[in-house]
Amino acid sequence: MPFFLAMHINWDCTKTCFKINLPCSYCLIPKTRSMKPIKALIPLLWGLILLPFFSHSQSQADSLPTQITLDECIQYALRHQPVFQQSVLDQQITERTIRATLSAWLPQIRAEYNLQHFLKLPVSFFPVDQTNPNGPRRPVVIGLENTSNLLLQADQTLYSPDVMLASKAARYSRQQATQLTENERINLVVEVGKAFYGVLLTKDQLGVLNENISRLEQLQKDAFERYEAGINDKIDYQRAGVSLNNARSQKKGVEENVKVRYAYLKQLMGVPAERPLEVRFDTTQIRQEVMVDTLQPLRFEERIEYQLLQTQLQLQQLNAKYFQWGSLPTVSAFINYNFVYQNNSFPDLYSQNFPNSVAGLRVAMPIFQGTRRVQNLQKARLQIRRLELDIAYTKSQLSTQYEEAMAVYKSNLNEWKTQETNLEVAREVYNTVKLQYDEGIKPYLDVITSETDLRASQLNYLNALYNVLSSKLDVQRALGTVVSKQ
Repeated sequence: MPFFLAMHINWDCTKTCFKINLPCSYCLIPKTRSMKPIKALIPLLWGLILLPFFSHSQSQADSLPTQITLDECIQYALRHQPVFQQSVLDQQITERTIRATLSAWLPQIRAEYNLQHFLKLPVSFFPVDQTNPNGPRRPVVIGLENTSNLLLQADQTLYSPDVMLASKAARYSRQQATQLTENERINLVVEVGKAFYGVLLTKDQLGVLNENISRLEQLQKDAFERYEAGINDKIDYQRAGVSLNNARSQKKGVEENVKVRYAYLKQLMGVPAERPLEVRFDTTQIRQEVMVDTLQPLRFEERIEYQLLQTQLQLQQLNAKYFQWGSLPTVSAFINYNFVYQNNSFPDLYSQNFPNSVAGLRVAMPIFQGTRRVQNLQKARLQIRRLELDIAYTKSQLSTQYEEAMAVYKSNLNEWKTQETNLEVAREVYNTVKLQYDEGIKPYLDVITSETDLRASQLNYLNALYNVLSSKLDVQRALGTVVSKQ
């Protein structure tokens, strides 16, 4: 039996202790010793025991079932689609950039080492007569041949327009990065949804054609039997063969189209091309998802494009303030300690130290920059004006997109309902004509015509259903209501 299964807590002891199937008097840990270190190890022990199970659960949660629903497609795409993952990484890069910039508020500590040997020592002039500074001077060699120093210095920024701008812009930079990721998420959800519905369309078309081929094969068989019986001539049999061949040819084209649709869906999801994938859907649920509230008004603040422009405007306004702050000084404090070694003999260079240290306050203020600050300020104000015009134009674009998406959706919804009615009528007409043909009332041409009408109605219905589902996604994007289960 494994150790961790045999180990149990002896509740009969006055203190909690561990034993391995031994009498309490032979507990591994004496009762007189503190059990706090052992108790602290209990969570760690259980963590090590349960870690493989959690790892297995995580791998299962990230796995992709062979049959997948639309929600599962979207969730998998959000975790694996390379373009969306790039936007997530861009957001993380922005966060690191912000932290790197804000680190300027923290003390900056540096070390500097220097070693030099004078090939010729410098010369300075000193008065010959110390009582007469203006008298004649004599050259004197100063310094030692070998010099080395180690400088340790700490700088602390107290105020800086650059760092102040970074501090105020950090929130908006994070917000912009988040909005860019959200924009990619919305586009991915819409495109995956359309691709998923495209797969459903082609699969349903394939089912319709299989049903159509089965009917034509039966019609061809009936026509051939009537021809052999001498009831009809071979024209009916030949017509059935032509229609059957056309249906089989159309089926082949749809089968190839299914492969293309699946390949595009895998591309959007980030699924390897060789990995098998089969979409799973509920027809009843699909029909329920067709409807959308067409009375919802357009709210610009719900559109991610508008939000991005608003954030850019706030950043640009901060940029203009930065140039206004440009006349303010940069203030910082510093302190250093300098180890200085000097000696004419290189082996004895580090035998004696002549240190020095200094602390101080540094203030730097620009006085005249050749109107650069003024020009940059005017440029920033013009960029603000340009962004305001961009926002106004974008609002006009969003309104147009909303009207267009809503109009297309309403048109497709009406077309879908019309094709649904036509499908019911075409199916009833075919069943009636087929029954009359079997009774010898209708000619075979009417059967072929009604069967062709039924097939066309079925395909038109599927196309209309796909169009209305696709246009519904466009309406949701226009309203800014695209959601996905996170």
